[in-house]
Amino acid sequence: QPKLLNLKEIISAFVKHRREVVTRRTIFELRKAREKAHTLEGLAVALNNIDEMIELIKASPSPAVAKERMLERDWPIGKVVELLERVELKDVRPEDLPEGFGAEGDIYKLSPVQAQSILEMRLHRLTGLEQDKIMDEYRALIEKIAEFLEILRNPDRLTEVVREELHEVVENFGDSRRTEIDYSYQDLDAEDLIAVEDRIVTLSQDGYIKTQPLSDYRAQKRGGRGKSATAMKEEDEVGQLFVASTHDMLLCFSNKGKLYWQKTWQLPLASRGSRGKPIVNILPVEEGEHITSVLPVGDFDDRIVFMATRNSIVKRVALKDFSRPRANGIIAVDLLGDDELVGTALTDGEQEIMLFSDIGKAIRFKESDVRVMGRTARGVRGMKLAEGVKVISMQVAKEDTLILTATEHGFGKCTPADDYSTINRGGQGVISIKTSDRNGAVVAAVSVVPEQEVVLITNKATLVRTRVSEVSVVGRNTQGVKLINVGKGELVVGLAVVDIEEDVLLEDAELEATSTETITESTVAEEIKPTTDSE
Repeated sequence: QPKLLNLKEIISAFVKHRREVVTRRTIFELRKAREKAHTLEGLAVALNNIDEMIELIKASPSPAVAKERMLERDWPIGKVVELLERVELKDVRPEDLPEGFGAEGDIYKLSPVQAQSILEMRLHRLTGLEQDKIMDEYRALIEKIAEFLEILRNPDRLTEVVREELHEVVENFGDSRRTEIDYSYQDLDAEDLIAVEDRIVTLSQDGYIKTQPLSDYRAQKRGGRGKSATAMKEEDEVGQLFVASTHDMLLCFSNKGKLYWQKTWQLPLASRGSRGKPIVNILPVEEGEHITSVLPVGDFDDRIVFMATRNSIVKRVALKDFSRPRANGIIAVDLLGDDELVGTALTDGEQEIMLFSDIGKAIRFKESDVRVMGRTARGVRGMKLAEGVKVISMQVAKEDTLILTATEHGFGKCTPADDYSTINRGGQGVISIKTSDRNGAVVAAVSVVPEQEVVLITNKATLVRTRVSEVSVVGRNTQGVKLINVGKGELVVGLAVVDIEEDVLLEDAELEATSTETITESTVAEEIKPTTDSE
């Protein structure tokens, strides 16, 4: 029951607590001291009868037999009797020691613990100096035991120990308060009230940004028409899409090579029919600048940020160099001419990097081929490009993964990452996907596994989510299959990777999926149960 105490009651409760702490500590130390004294007592008896003890051990066929013979014999107590006469035998005797062991007149019965310690005693302890040390240590333990018993038996002595320890605390820590108490500080942070969830972040080319719960979009069959992701002005188009947790610190890299910081939950949460909020009201981006890559970061540890530009300039920077947010952003990479930043990744410094161009070529090289540089350094060439060719994606190569490549006309395919050989940085690369009039230019290339899904978005704000396992896995030198149906003048502009939600997997185990090219009202009722927004 909680109780309001006055000063006297608080002091009394504290003293009572300290007396209890000292008492329990003393009982523990007394037990340990008795056990140690008992062992030393046995060693002292053995040293007093060293010749007989050595003969007994030598004549025994095994340590077990020697131990048994030690326990059977009565040993002369010798010098130990002088020490035992100073104290009560029950005071130094361990509480759990059975009757029949210890001193009985002029003889001594060794206990199993003592016999074992004698067998484990090293020969150097037989010297005269070591024998004196054993006796001195035994005398000191007897004095400690007497002191412990005095504390436990005498309340005044217990109070004195409490007082001495408090004086010691005052001497060592009795300085003035160093902590400043700020009564205006509030323990509750706004982020503590935000639920942890994944959100889809969309950014239009006119600079409108918003977030939507990932659960608003459920998986469809490959080739589905999708549903509207956001309301757009007549001439506006969606330019950027990514998935992030609400509590992530987002490192927002712009096409101009600058870095801005933003928490996901601080971005506006809106419905599919909303345009969102102008990014200039959230991040201090300049005219002609837009966000091209986002890295969710929890801790700014010893990892590396790897960056690649449209003109195939690559660069490595320590993550800790980006750990201090600034209101107006900082320069992450120094760009020349019309070059732009197209991709970033967090690595441990020992990964392999893949670059993909818009004409369907790719190169894979070791990250260590690029040295760690400062924030404002320009970087080195990652891939040799023909005139007019640009890099559209950078990925970290991982074992047992697939590279999903998508083109602007809605076609794509998956290719095992192992099909891309590792070569030296600066080469021309190999074919990743065939580009043709049917496919158009390559707009995205991402690293995926079959258990994931991808979200594709077009310049007309149509969004579709499909499983990676439904995309054909073929070789590099192929054109791929249809991922999304696009209308006249409609082009795929973005792609994001998401994990399949557990509830979707459970539904798939119970229901056989039905292939469809468009979302009907019945499909919505079956596949998008939590979502009630109209198309």
